[in-house]
Amino acid sequence: MRPMPRLSQLLYPPRDPAPLRPAATVLLLRDSPAGVEVLMTRRSPTASFAPGAYVFPGGGIDAADAATHALASRRATQSDEHLTQAIAAIRESFEELGILLAERADGSFATAEDVAALDRHAPLAEQCRARGLKLAADKVYVLAHWITDRDLPRRFDVPFLVARMPEGQTPAADEAEQFEPVWVRPQDALERHKAGNFFIIFPTIRTLERLQNYSDVQSILVACSSEKPLWTSCPRAGFLAGKEARYMEHESPFGELEMVTPDGQLLHSLDWQAENPVSLLKNVQRLTAGNPGFMTGPGTNSYLVGDPRTGYIVIDPGPVDDAHTERLWRAAGGNIKYIVCTHSHADHSPGAKPLQALCAPAKPPILGLASAPTARASSEFTPDEVLADDQRLVLTADSPDGPITHTLRAIHTPGHAANHLCLLLEEDGVLFSGDHILNGSTTVVDPPDGDMTAYLDSLDKLGAACTEHDANFILPAHGYVLGSARNQITHLKKHRLAREAKVLAAMQALPQGSMDDWVAKAYDDVPSRVWPVAKRSLLAHVERIQGMGLNPP
Repeated sequence: MRPMPRLSQLLYPPRDPAPLRPAATVLLLRDSPAGVEVLMTRRSPTASFAPGAYVFPGGGIDAADAATHALASRRATQSDEHLTQAIAAIRESFEELGILLAERADGSFATAEDVAALDRHAPLAEQCRARGLKLAADKVYVLAHWITDRDLPRRFDVPFLVARMPEGQTPAADEAEQFEPVWVRPQDALERHKAGNFFIIFPTIRTLERLQNYSDVQSILVACSSEKPLWTSCPRAGFLAGKEARYMEHESPFGELEMVTPDGQLLHSLDWQAENPVSLLKNVQRLTAGNPGFMTGPGTNSYLVGDPRTGYIVIDPGPVDDAHTERLWRAAGGNIKYIVCTHSHADHSPGAKPLQALCAPAKPPILGLASAPTARASSEFTPDEVLADDQRLVLTADSPDGPITHTLRAIHTPGHAANHLCLLLEEDGVLFSGDHILNGSTTVVDPPDGDMTAYLDSLDKLGAACTEHDANFILPAHGYVLGSARNQITHLKKHRLAREAKVLAAMQALPQGSMDDWVAKAYDDVPSRVWPVAKRSLLAHVERIQGMGLNPP
């Protein structure tokens, strides 16, 4: 079942990605005076997948791997699936590199003599049984779970496993599929790849990046002892600066690629620019104002919802910027039905009246909430019409396939600003979040117009709305589209409450401290250059803490 948006609004026709093949990869690790080293080998330049890349040994899972469980040692907590994967990884490391993860009856590891007595081209498990060896699958742990990107013609569903390299054995490549085995520290492999003389592919890069944080092999094995992968990822790809760029689920462009190219079509550009609209769906375009900066990121996103048949709703016309205003007007073909401001801050609402003036003689109404008395002078705003909580703006028109409708539901969300609202495109499960939810940073909650309790309550309200309409995507006023909307909201609330706990701890540790003292302690995990801005949200947390009667003694 596909998530929303509607198939009719997707930019590209649906397609079925290449089928997945089960495989297994093992990272053989050893300690060295310089730190952890991992065994890598270069794939054949004629290989059908990742030719010429340095990889970890591994390959496809055979039916025989699942049929040889009795010939392998296993942990009590090791599932049948993980046992099969471990057996496949052991077999592949033997066939490709002559490394044998097996144990003798006395529990000692197989030696180089055992390896020499075996045929790398014959079934491994039966040979081990004949020599009284048992595959040491209980010494193989799950590190990660990778699923090959949807845009590639050959795809694998592959666990990345880890095991300690047996002492006394020496890797020897098969010189057919694998060449040049090399022991390398993760950080050295990454540096050599960056220098252009050690080609590695995306999952390998991300795995090495994680491994370089461990000081020894034992700490890696302990981290993997839960029997669950430390991460699972099926990356997505787009273009950045004219080159292919891949991203994991936690990285900021992932949600946008998920929405625009759900089946992995390698078509979407991620470059920020202010000159042209970016189509996200057939009925959603983004134009980013030319006001990038520390507080605005790549710039303020204005959105056009609708199509030439229905006309358009403009969300957040942005700052006073004649070029940006004209681009909005041209992108809509002048057919603008409503102009909506999510709130009154200077990078969101001042462009409303200039855009309205361009639409003469049929001037669209400017909708939103009037700025509260607590707003700063630079944020004064009075709409032509108040947009009530739960009010819907409907665009509709006939089409050859029947009526087409785009419905925006207003959701009042005070917190970042007293007059903040979000909008939910109901038919497509898309939430326009203004500044309440951003991609790449948390929003500032700046009293007196900002209020932390109201902000947290509004997150709950947005979560409920996303659940009601099965909304999966968040389109913020700054940054790329966010996917997994409800998870994002849940994570954001947890982050805010965790920060509040640190603020309370700082207040309790330094009851006579100043705001500068508290921000240094409560925001010690962010660069000090951010602290002047963080002090605004710190004050909002302090007011909330005091309002709950949690003042330090």
